[in-house]
Amino acid sequence: MEEENIIENRPSKEVLTADKHSFLTWLESTLQGDLYIWGIIITLSLLSILVVYSATGSLAYKTMDGNTGHYLFKHASTVLLALLAVWICHRIDYRYYSRLSMVALLISVPLLLIAWKFGANINNASRWITIPFIGGTFQPSDLAKLALISSIASMLSKRQNTVDDFQETIFPVLVWTGIICTLIGLSDISSAILLFITSLLLMFIGRVPVNQLILLVLVGFISLMLSMYVGQRMGTFQSRIDKYFNSQETVYQAEQSYIAIATGGITGKLPGNSDQRNFLPNPYSDFIYAIIIEEYGLLGGLFVLGLYLLLIYRGIVVVASTSQPFGGILSAGLTFSIGIQAMLNMSVAVGLVPITGVPLPLLSMGGTSLLFTGIALGIILSVSRGDIDKSIGGSKVIENAAR
Repeated sequence: MEEENIIENRPSKEVLTADKHSFLTWLESTLQGDLYIWGIIITLSLLSILVVYSATGSLAYKTMDGNTGHYLFKHASTVLLALLAVWICHRIDYRYYSRLSMVALLISVPLLLIAWKFGANINNASRWITIPFIGGTFQPSDLAKLALISSIASMLSKRQNTVDDFQETIFPVLVWTGIICTLIGLSDISSAILLFITSLLLMFIGRVPVNQLILLVLVGFISLMLSMYVGQRMGTFQSRIDKYFNSQETVYQAEQSYIAIATGGITGKLPGNSDQRNFLPNPYSDFIYAIIIEEYGLLGGLFVLGLYLLLIYRGIVVVASTSQPFGGILSAGLTFSIGIQAMLNMSVAVGLVPITGVPLPLLSMGGTSLLFTGIALGIILSVSRGDIDKSIGGSKVIENAAR
């Protein structure tokens, strides 16, 4: 009799199937766009919380009397904020960003100048503006990078029929690329170079003739030289290049990173067991990939690399699937910006390129970087949702903005 009651109380297969279908329906309606990209974002976010919590052990011991929970909750809150930014931005029709891009670009210019002249100086670089009353810091270069990529995509998409016209199409792109790259390079040469490379790729994808691309290379060279001589980072930039190519002695940061990678082995020391976090500068930011390999091994390092390669691939799929030039160019620019930055950070950790101060997107600890990476990924997801029915209210305004 008891067995019969137990059997009667068990949920039927039809109920389980209905619940599963309801959950999938809710998931699809809530997380719209490319589900592979959503999976990558969530996976990297969870891994970021685990690795940053482990990597900040020494920092917490020195500055917070061993209270490791301080950085755990702070970083977890930032990650949740970035995920919220992804969700909000992916719900907005990406064609609206065409109208916002120039406004963001105009705002970013004075902010970059303020950061350079009056910003908080950290590690001999004034990249941050202290937010009044809150006490937090804001890095205008992240806004400027997003604004420039969006603006170039907007300018090229609106002028596809006159893309080889120098005065109407090429000149505005050259001017804005030169201005933004120069201003960012005053305190962050690595980020300026990455942004220039992304701009070059955007113009190539936007069908700009090769002879015009040579002009952009010239503008990039002038911007780099100007920012080096006027800005703060010329000595550091030259020193890192010289030590990487000419010095017989390994730089301290690189040496500690190599030790972390070498001792990680195939399967790693397991989460929370890193030794090099006590010696490696910025193990939670610039060299977080070395900590990942130390704790999760070569397999963990390859897994993270695979996630970024899959992100690049899915971004290219989004580019190929969109019917609007603005959406395609915008998605390509943001995808390559995140992907190139990730490859550079990991290359630094394993010694393939000189040391830079570029964080690993979605993994490194950092408020502004995480937030704007989330915004960029949200825009990519918005493009991946496809064209929105133009019969919905406001469609004429959206259509005109996309032209």
